[in-house]
Amino acid sequence: MTMEVLPKALEVDERSPESKDLLPSQTASSLCISSRSESVWTTTPRSNWEIYHKPIIIMSVGAAILLFGVAITCVAYILEEKHKVVPVLKMIGPAFLSLGLMMLVCGLVWVPIIKKKQKQRQKSNFFQSLKFFLLNR
Repeated sequence: MTMEVLPKALEVDERSPESKDLLPSQTASSLCISSRSESVWTTTPRSNWEIYHKPIIIMSVGAAILLFGVAITCVAYILEEKHKVVPVLKMIGPAFLSLGLMMLVCGLVWVPIIKKKQKQRQKSNFFQSLKFFLLNR
């Protein structure tokens, strides 16, 4: 077996930016900072608005789009067929209906998911504090 020597151009310099990107971080604080999720170590209480504002906004927008779709669909079927806009309204109305209903359901499903996540976070905080108490005696 002969060992081939790699040219100097193919060797990766340890100080190059490409090699630094590939190295994993070894500190927990940098891992926490780079994470998009909420840190486990933060214990600041959050208000209900801070917790549920995204699903509330999604449900509100979904309900508004749904009602807009209902109005357009009703207008499309009330108007006489002579108008040039009726076929367009008959296509756009159900589209807004389905889009609004989809957003409304997504918001409604999101709320129980957030509640479950909150309970898991509370349990996790409890077990971490218990573990800290037992290990640091």
